[in-house]
Amino acid sequence: MGRPSRTPVFPNRRLTSAEALAAAVYGQPGSGARFDWGLTGAAELGRVCAALVVVDVLSFTTTVDVAVGRGMRVHPFPWGEQAAEYALRVGAVAAVSRRRVTADHPWSLSPAALGSAPMVADLVLPSPNGSAISAAASATGLPVVAACLRNSRAVGRWLRHQGYGASNAPIGVIASGERWPDGSLRPSVEDQLGAASVLDALSGVPGGLSVEAAMALAALASTPDVPAAVRGSVSGRELTESGFAEDVEVAVRVGVSDVVPVLRNGVFSAA
Repeated sequence: MGRPSRTPVFPNRRLTSAEALAAAVYGQPGSGARFDWGLTGAAELGRVCAALVVVDVLSFTTTVDVAVGRGMRVHPFPWGEQAAEYALRVGAVAAVSRRRVTADHPWSLSPAALGSAPMVADLVLPSPNGSAISAAASATGLPVVAACLRNSRAVGRWLRHQGYGASNAPIGVIASGERWPDGSLRPSVEDQLGAASVLDALSGVPGGLSVEAAMALAALASTPDVPAAVRGSVSGRELTESGFAEDVEVAVRVGVSDVVPVLRNGVFSAA
């Protein structure tokens, strides 16, 4: 199967001694479950963890959960026009942005729309955050799992059953976050809560939680109504005010899915 062109990959150059020392700290050593943000955080944890979990609640990993639950295979791909070209190469259908959906092409990043779209065997699903991180992480050869609020408990159970979570087989949980107009990372409420939901399911792993993971989990513990928090967040309001409130409602259904999408050979399918 061809690999996506221009897919961002985690840097594998030789580190300087100062960078190696910093990387040893940034990897949150000694813990069984670790937490970080965005592509850079995924790259750091990808160096030292045995498995990675990518969380992009609004909406990539929620859409992956819906698609894989219907039996589709999902190809992550960075956001851009090359997704259609890649889909042609691998014999898949390319999802489009929510606003470009038509009766003839109903497949998009919208989990609500995808839930009722005609079945396809293979779907290329581009997004600027969760999909780009997943596509880059696939180059590590590590198990990469797509998690959201819907399936966080199932993901945690599966990882523990597979033996991950000891200090010598740590799990890296990545909150994808959103983007500011200048392209920089914007940490987001929904992804912090989604990642914390996975960490909650991992809280009893033998290696314990890193400080960063424990602080993320503390945010979940102090949130009495997770769906309301996601609806009221910047990302939730943005989708709602753009006419996609149903996508938010699909995403905030906590614990309704037992699907565990695992990235193998560049494609998400059910574990």
